[in-house]
Amino acid sequence: MTASLRRARILAVLVPALLLAGAWAFQLVGKLFPCEMCHWQRWPHYAALAFALLSFVAGGPRTTRTLVAGAAALVCVSGLIGVFHAGVEYHWWQGITACTQTVSTAGLTTQQSLERLMAAPIVRCDQAQWSFAGISLAGWNAILSFAGAAAIVWQLRRRG
Repeated sequence: MTASLRRARILAVLVPALLLAGAWAFQLVGKLFPCEMCHWQRWPHYAALAFALLSFVAGGPRTTRTLVAGAAALVCVSGLIGVFHAGVEYHWWQGITACTQTVSTAGLTTQQSLERLMAAPIVRCDQAQWSFAGISLAGWNAILSFAGAAAIVWQLRRRG
């Protein structure tokens, strides 16, 4: 296995892992509750992480390369969802969802259900909760996802 394939494989693990860690940190530490579209951006990163981790136990270089390329593609998919979400936040286009957080009330009494519903944060997809340099978290996910995917692909295409 070439050094560039090893680097691509490591990047394929680090990029989605770090982006997911950042998302979870904003949620758990920063108390920024994710909207529905925020969750949509996480799923491709989870899948990319699974592909990248599988590449460490793959049979040979061809399988490893395919899994790493798949991880890069999934990271890019998250970036595309981030672009769409950022566009909804900046009101460039209409979102395709009501973008409210649903709360499960199964097995609760009517009073408990009402209390849980009233206490649940309502997070809209068309309002950025946080931004830096005028770019929302969805926008930063897009930028970092595209950059990460490009770095992985660049390492995959290198020789030696």
